[in-house]
Amino acid sequence: MKKGNILFAILVTILITAIVPSIAIDYPPARMGDVVDDYYGTKVADPYRWMEDPESDETINWFNAQNEVTADFVATPIREKIKERYTSLYNYPKFSLPHKEGDFYVYKKKDGLQAQYVMYKQDELGGESRVILDPNKLSDDGTISLNRYSFTKDGSLMGYGLSEKGSDWQTLHFMSIETGEKLEDIIKFTRFVTPAWKHDNSGFYYDCYPDPATVPAGEETYYNKLYWHTLGTDQSEDKLIYERPDDNRIGFGTQVTEDGKYLVIYVWRGTNRENGIYYLEINGDEEVIRLLDDFDSGYSLIDNDGTKFYFKTDFGAENGRIIAIDIANPAKENWSEIIPESKDVLSSASIINNQFVLTYMHDAYDQLKIYNLDGTFDKEIKMPTIGSIYSISGKREDTEMFFTFASFIYSATSFRYNFESAELSVYRKSEVKFDPSDFETKQVFFDSKDGTRIPLFITHKKDLVLDGTNPTILYGYGGFQACQTPYFSLSKAMWIENGGVFVLAVTRGGIEYGEAWHQASMREGRQNVYDDFNGAAEWLIENKYTNNKRIAIEGGSGGGLLVASCMVQRPDLFGAVLCEVPLTDMLRFHKLGVGRWWVGEYGNADDSLVDFNFLYAYSPYHNVRQGTIYPPTLITTADTDDRVVPSHAKKFAAELQAKDGGDNPLLIRIETKAGHGGGKPTQKVIEEVADIYSFLFKVFEMKFVE
Repeated sequence: MKKGNILFAILVTILITAIVPSIAIDYPPARMGDVVDDYYGTKVADPYRWMEDPESDETINWFNAQNEVTADFVATPIREKIKERYTSLYNYPKFSLPHKEGDFYVYKKKDGLQAQYVMYKQDELGGESRVILDPNKLSDDGTISLNRYSFTKDGSLMGYGLSEKGSDWQTLHFMSIETGEKLEDIIKFTRFVTPAWKHDNSGFYYDCYPDPATVPAGEETYYNKLYWHTLGTDQSEDKLIYERPDDNRIGFGTQVTEDGKYLVIYVWRGTNRENGIYYLEINGDEEVIRLLDDFDSGYSLIDNDGTKFYFKTDFGAENGRIIAIDIANPAKENWSEIIPESKDVLSSASIINNQFVLTYMHDAYDQLKIYNLDGTFDKEIKMPTIGSIYSISGKREDTEMFFTFASFIYSATSFRYNFESAELSVYRKSEVKFDPSDFETKQVFFDSKDGTRIPLFITHKKDLVLDGTNPTILYGYGGFQACQTPYFSLSKAMWIENGGVFVLAVTRGGIEYGEAWHQASMREGRQNVYDDFNGAAEWLIENKYTNNKRIAIEGGSGGGLLVASCMVQRPDLFGAVLCEVPLTDMLRFHKLGVGRWWVGEYGNADDSLVDFNFLYAYSPYHNVRQGTIYPPTLITTADTDDRVVPSHAKKFAAELQAKDGGDNPLLIRIETKAGHGGGKPTQKVIEEVADIYSFLFKVFEMKFVE
């Protein structure tokens, strides 16, 4: 070989070595245990059962070593460019909607790169702001976050929940708004609780769980009870209002009606849509009345006029409707329909300006409509483009309301609507440093495996060439009635800036097309979701958006289950997998964390051979095949996630690494002092995004746009 050719060959070899990510990785070893379970005569191995103990030295040492491997893989020069750009995008003031409390307005704001949102008050819109509560001062690392909160009717007192390290557990605290003084009252052992204040400010109703140390392991979220707390007293003195000793898995939620006369009690069983509604007269004899106790549908209170209660429900209307029930005459034959079911799905309802404010979903994007209390239509408030409406704020007597609107390239913008003048105006425009003018979103439809019509939202640069080579992220969820509607994402804005395509798949599982759309994804129907998602990838490839080496699938939580299932079913179809805080062990999910809440959605392998068969057929952890070449995969989780416990991600990663037949990276990233995602401080968010996209850019051999 001539000298010049030798030098050229060496140069090519160096370049290939520098850009090709498929290099064998020396994964930290994971001990394979000998645990085998017997399900109806089928022996099922669970070699990594030991990882379910998060406190063991073996588990901790394993995940620390895994984190080092992942950090080494993503530590590329391009990571710093990604981090710099994402930090720049993130570094702008972020506001929640204002809402009226007493005679002042309240809102939350995060300045640039602050770890947590700060709560402020204004005596009038646009007036001087005063800090009510700054969670950033409660910890050195920003891992204490403000959870739910509520004010007394006159706005003089606030109850608020604080959580640590992203936990769903919270502790309630209380303060005077006028003086800023923190009260001595503390309520422990709560989750997702908003204090329901009595209008005389004497105290509040709330639900909570027993001290976890007093119940058997695994039952920490059983035995929910409803209490009354008198301000100025210790929690141990609180009065038990209601419990269900006949069913210790039932949970409660509370709401005091706007007129202050009734405590409305939501009664729930896990994440099942069907719920009960109980109530008591606050100044009556405190007898709890079971108004709706059949658990036949979903019911949510909108408001009341005396004994006439307005509900949004899917009873007799899978797309939703509004009914009125007179609690003095509550038999079903006496119910009246105020606003009937329509072809579009009724997704939210409130009363503002003594009118119904309703959000409808049409082909998975939102429309805002106003109706009178007698059910007659008033008007539709037109949105700027196809998108989603978030966080409507306003109370019954208010003559104004606020809402947030966003879409894939339309960053979150707050609007104010004046009912008296019928004027819609921008209240607060996003200051994010992103120019949407070069990008576009289109909605397309394709037929899934069984012929069901599935929507896709596709966002990319306007000059995109359909040559089958574009790096693409396909995102999905599919379950629990969770709707996949347009939204603005800073990380996806960065992705499309760099020539990527972002696709949101509206698979079955939400209620974008009614309750039947949700039920088609439940239990034995779960495979429909995977067929929808795989079909979306195939459609994108067939229509030359991308190819099977340049398409990444992404999902979190239930969406993590989605992408994990799809990758083990069709490892040939995808070029990368972003599997975030996933469920993966579907035979034991109900025994881990709060998984028992999800049995209505998924089934229970211990209770039924039928359930075992369909769960075992798709459970990602149990369907990893020896010698199969799996696509490059990054699994993310957090060590203190108490919703989807991290053992799901750990066991799946260990099984993939042990059985994989190729050299693609199969990595896991385990965040510390963080939970399922809520309350995560800004710096942790930035570092995680930098790692995820550094992984993706490396796998797809992408350049970063300067």
